Amino acid sequence: MISQSSVAPAAAAAAPAGATTSKRFQELKKEIHTHLVSSMNLEWVGTMNDYELRRELRQGIRNLCQFRSELLSQSELERLINEVIDETLGLGPIEPLLRDPTVSDILIDGPKRVYVERHGRLEDTDIQFHDNAHLIEIVQRIVSKVGRRLDESSPMVDARLEDGSRVNAVTRPLALDGALVSIRRFGQQAITARELIQHGTLTPHMLEFLVACIRARLNIVISGGTGSGKTTLLNVLSGFIPAGERLVTIEDAAELQLRQPRVARMETRPANIEGKGAITARDLLRNALRMRPDRILIGECRGPEAFDMLQAMTTGHAGSLTTIHANSARDALRRLEMLVGVGGYDLPPRFVHELIASSIQIVVQCHRLPSGERRVTQVTEITGTTGERMESHDLFEFRGTTTNGRTTGQFHATGIRPRVLEEMKSAGFAIPPALFEERVLPVGSIDGDAYHEGNGK
Repeated sequence: MISQSSVAPAAAAAAPAGATTSKRFQELKKEIHTHLVSSMNLEWVGTMNDYELRRELRQGIRNLCQFRSELLSQSELERLINEVIDETLGLGPIEPLLRDPTVSDILIDGPKRVYVERHGRLEDTDIQFHDNAHLIEIVQRIVSKVGRRLDESSPMVDARLEDGSRVNAVTRPLALDGALVSIRRFGQQAITARELIQHGTLTPHMLEFLVACIRARLNIVISGGTGSGKTTLLNVLSGFIPAGERLVTIEDAAELQLRQPRVARMETRPANIEGKGAITARDLLRNALRMRPDRILIGECRGPEAFDMLQAMTTGHAGSLTTIHANSARDALRRLEMLVGVGGYDLPPRFVHELIASSIQIVVQCHRLPSGERRVTQVTEITGTTGERMESHDLFEFRGTTTNGRTTGQFHATGIRPRVLEEMKSAGFAIPPALFEERVLPVGSIDGDAYHEGNGK
């Protein structure tokens, strides 16, 4: 598979023996990688599966390194082998981060600065690329798989890794100091309702109400800022949708992890290099209405599809869910109003308010605290309109104070009894009014048999 003759001359020019410096290690890794790629039999490689290919590469790298044994300790040799394989088959320097389950975001500001988010906090790493060209090469590996490219004529790109992680990249002339890359990791294991409770995201009482809302087919909007846990909460709540229903999902980048058996998943498509061929969320939503869905789940409502979504929620697709970027429940309603406006409809404000108020029953507000923890800070009921205003009230809220980057607080029931209780009762999901009595809500665990996610019970 690998020709040794192409390596021997280079080995003769080995540097003096001694401890391998970081710079020398990187130079050696680059040299070994170059020899490895140039001597590979591509026809042979095409016949191997991933395991066989990695095994052959590992042996080939060992053979190449035998001429440099004076430069490498055993631990350095193993590190070099792993990094060269990552460079050849994976995404180079960031491959170890992609294997780290504690990393939720990988952020690259040019070739020499790579940092990550773990548990809601940013951390620096010692990972670097050789130069900007090396960084661009790695990004090209990602975007080429979805028919995109990143260069000066197309300096911004969105793509998705095979595991579902979202990638955004910007290069020159828009990025001044080298390519900027953001990778939002896609968790392989979906977070459960129990874990949300254990993490203090919300309380068992709040979860009990939201689960009843799901099963009683109320329309729910989950609101919050970037990284506040909107999609995570949507994933958890969707797990309580009965298994017998047909669900249609619409996303810009597939992140929902539904476990029901009847799920039709669709993903938007950006325009090609010529600026043609884009398929928007609005296009997919209009098509979804012809697919006999019981519920429609929109990963994020951010454009003119808002009007079509609201109409669908009031015309036979009750129990639908979506997320939206906003800083409070009231801001979420105002943003929906704005999105309806950008849909090209010249509608009077009062009509838009009535449409929103009749479509959405519950808004759940998520927030990421300065400490990195996620909290559901509001569960709000939309009650209708009065004149030119939409009316709403909070049922549950998180009240806290932040000192030196740490937030302490408690969840409260506001004492307001939801108007939807009768509607929920008639649907067979009675919630005791005592759940909403004004008080501090206890946090803790949930009974293992209390909730049955994704099994239709």
